Amino acid sequence: MAVLVFLAVAIAASIPLAYGFRMALMRAAPHHMAAPARDMPLTAAFGLLVILLYVIVAAFAPVLAPFPERAVVGVQFQPWDGTHLLGTDRLGRDMLSRLIYGARNTVGIAFATTALAFIVGSLLGIWAALRGGWLDQVLSRFVDALMAIPSLIFALLLLTIFGTSVTNLILVIAAVDATRVYRIARSVAQGVVVMDYIEAARLRGEGNWYLIRHEILPNALAPLVAEFGLRFCFVFLTISSLSFLGLGIQPPMADWGSMVRDNATLITFGNVTPLLPAGAIALLTVAVNFVVDWQLYRASGLKEQG
Repeated sequence: MAVLVFLAVAIAASIPLAYGFRMALMRAAPHHMAAPARDMPLTAAFGLLVILLYVIVAAFAPVLAPFPERAVVGVQFQPWDGTHLLGTDRLGRDMLSRLIYGARNTVGIAFATTALAFIVGSLLGIWAALRGGWLDQVLSRFVDALMAIPSLIFALLLLTIFGTSVTNLILVIAAVDATRVYRIARSVAQGVVVMDYIEAARLRGEGNWYLIRHEILPNALAPLVAEFGLRFCFVFLTISSLSFLGLGIQPPMADWGSMVRDNATLITFGNVTPLLPAGAIALLTVAVNFVVDWQLYRASGLKEQG
């Protein structure tokens, strides 16, 4: 019952926050961006506000955190008090500080992984659609074979073989996720390469790299940007899942997935501290999906009636 009351209060408080943030965006935005800010739904405004807060926390983690990331500052599982607002973990490290540093580590690594997966997957997908023929067939069948393996199991296998360093984590998850990006980029590009302006550019003697940069990417950007947001959510959850299983971001780095695992025993005693990093993961996922839904709506060209 207490959880339902808390959720109701949180939802009620988020509405005026989202409205105020949208009004602030309308005033601060340049003239040509004022209309999108005015038409932004409150859900998207709330999502942008949450994302902005996460970015600020990640960027200024050393300033905002009351204690260093790896410092043992108390006894294990110390209750919430004036010094340790969220208590301590099983090693006596401050939970609030670990939660703040976890934003930098988990979100930063997830963003870098998603960016790498998108660069590789989108370029290969657009190139395959543009060239066609045997190249398209070879790349597509290779991607189909990789996608037949469940992504989490495939990532676990590769990390077990190559090790669990941050570099390996980024490369492995980017390689696994690039297959999904390849499929969506190839599908979008196939609808663009048959257009008349592509044929006109080819008749002018333009090369493939020119066609990708100046003709295909600008016309495929909207769905790819929306897909980037969705991919970020999946990568973010994958990293958290791997960390929960012990093969993601390794100690002593702070990570939300491993924080849930390390402090799960507190739930037995009615302590909600392990739910805080899980809630941080869920909140960012919901916020990104709110923004992605808004972007997909704008890209569809639909207009509100009345």
